[in-house]
Amino acid sequence: MALPSTTYKIELNLTDMDRSVYESLRFTVAKHPSETEERLAARLVGYALFYHEHLAFGRGLSDVDEPALWEKSLDDRVLHWIEVGQPDSDRITWCSRRTEKFSLVAYGNLRVWQTKALDPVRSLKNINVVALDQEALAKLALDMPRSLNWSVMISDGELFVTDERGQHELPIEWLIGER
Repeated sequence: MALPSTTYKIELNLTDMDRSVYESLRFTVAKHPSETEERLAARLVGYALFYHEHLAFGRGLSDVDEPALWEKSLDDRVLHWIEVGQPDSDRITWCSRRTEKFSLVAYGNLRVWQTKALDPVRSLKNINVVALDQEALAKLALDMPRSLNWSVMISDGELFVTDERGQHELPIEWLIGER
């Protein structure tokens, strides 16, 4: 018998001064049984970083043909495909061919992965890769309650998350492209 997903109720107050986006959002997101809290936190950070009114969570781990997040047009074309984690170069290439814009929110120990996965895809024109600081993401994801209330502020390329435990600075580094 398969394990059920865990649902999280999210209240996200987004202030993105770099893009002039100011939104108060409420939604529910499912955490796949094999997904870590760090990956869930990375998906939520990706949602804030690339927020658009048509951005939605995909089935991700449940369906390899869908991303963690995506923005679709009204005629169902994929405008922005957003992956989370450390996919290999074949996966990055495959995904980038299915969309106008491909973004990746990478986290974890990225040193070896960058050489193996990113170097072969640097010539692709529609990709952006942002790296999240491993230690800061782990601290943010630690003991996440199932009802999250995050205030996310993005200013001058800096990202801050405020929750009931205080303020967390989440350093981000653009490895390829930019938002």
